[in-house]
Amino acid sequence: MENQTDSKGIIINYGLLYGAALILFSLITYAMGKHLDGGYTGIVITAIVIITTIFLGIKKFKTNNNEFLNFGQAIKIGVGIAVLGTLLSIIYNQIFINFIEPDFMNQILLKTEETLIDAGFSDEQIEMQIAMQKKMSGPFISSALGILFFAFVGFVVSAIIGAIMQKREEDTF
Repeated sequence: MENQTDSKGIIINYGLLYGAALILFSLITYAMGKHLDGGYTGIVITAIVIITTIFLGIKKFKTNNNEFLNFGQAIKIGVGIAVLGTLLSIIYNQIFINFIEPDFMNQILLKTEETLIDAGFSDEQIEMQIAMQKKMSGPFISSALGILFFAFVGFVVSAIIGAIMQKREEDTF
């Protein structure tokens, strides 16, 4: 493969697309006043966006690479897209939490407390849960966990897509 396509540009383009889609979704939910709700809609939309952008990035690489793609290239592209998009989303979230809606974390903690009270948790259990949530929601821990989680998701998604789409030069002879 002498004229192998460079994956860096594809990772940057589709990683930016992934991050922009996450930020746009966050802005829409904030504008609708649904930013505290969470739920399955956000999970489903995030899953659709990450799967679509990784698929499109890998497909673009394969097209640019004379229809050749090996498993390692697919993994590299998928994880790269996921990590770059997640970094952009983390930067936006830090801007949101620190400047746009500085009371956001307190609102989340109050919502969590209400949910736990409704579920019948004791005062001690609620205090423990809130204390744990405060620790885990710090900017460094939550960012690190977010990057690790979405790098893993990117790995899984790109492994599946790569296994399906791979085509090596050796396979053509």
